[in-house]
Amino acid sequence: MTRDRVFEYTDDAVAEQFNPSGTLNTDHVTRLPALFVRETARTVDYRARVGNITRVQISGKEVLVEYTFDETIPPIANSALVKLSDDLKITSFEFSRTHWAIKDVDLFKVLLRKQAALLPSPTVFKLDNVEGVDDTLLSVMMPFAPQFDAVHATIQATAGALNMRCLRADDIWENEAIIQDVVSLINRSRIIVCDCTNRNANVFYETGIAHTLGRDVILITQSEADIPFDLRHIRYVIYLNNGEGRERLAERLRQRIQTLLEQPLRHG
Repeated sequence: MTRDRVFEYTDDAVAEQFNPSGTLNTDHVTRLPALFVRETARTVDYRARVGNITRVQISGKEVLVEYTFDETIPPIANSALVKLSDDLKITSFEFSRTHWAIKDVDLFKVLLRKQAALLPSPTVFKLDNVEGVDDTLLSVMMPFAPQFDAVHATIQATAGALNMRCLRADDIWENEAIIQDVVSLINRSRIIVCDCTNRNANVFYETGIAHTLGRDVILITQSEADIPFDLRHIRYVIYLNNGEGRERLAERLRQRIQTLLEQPLRHG
């Protein structure tokens, strides 16, 4: 881009900090997180990316910027960024003009706090508490039937031995609609155990929600045939619903939970 478009729409105090006396401090700017946005088109909703500027080269009236994307952060629709424009201090005209601006904004904090604005908005339930994953919470999705009580107790005891709380949807009543309690529980859980036994439709629905939110899911079942085809590529635990079988289930769960807790939380 041309040099006159560097630091357009940037407060003078900020520009002076990174470009003192007209000399660009390249070491300083390459340490900043960056948001790369294509000019908005009326017919195409482009996707912006988060990353870093890796190199800046000035040649006469031109400025060459080299950059890299952070592959751990998914693309963000321009239309979603427009909704966040006030928080990001981006004016509407900036979306239609190629330039380089630096804003006095914590980029990651804005994207995290406003994450719900970057995701599709469900109509059946609400997605709130986007920052509230509880590292000590394990939730269980299973049929509400007496034959699963001993299995539930086994999972509870396993979680407790690992200093985790274990909840099912019937353990809470925070909303008028039970689906909202279920979604809220999944949304704040560190790990979700889903029992696919008997191909329960509710469990399958809840498993899909957990996967969509990027939560760590452990699938268990009393029969391999109850694992849907779309989930066969994911490892699952087969158990027998008797004393010895539940002991083995507890040991398999303990190993898997410990492994997941040692890994960083994936944000969905």
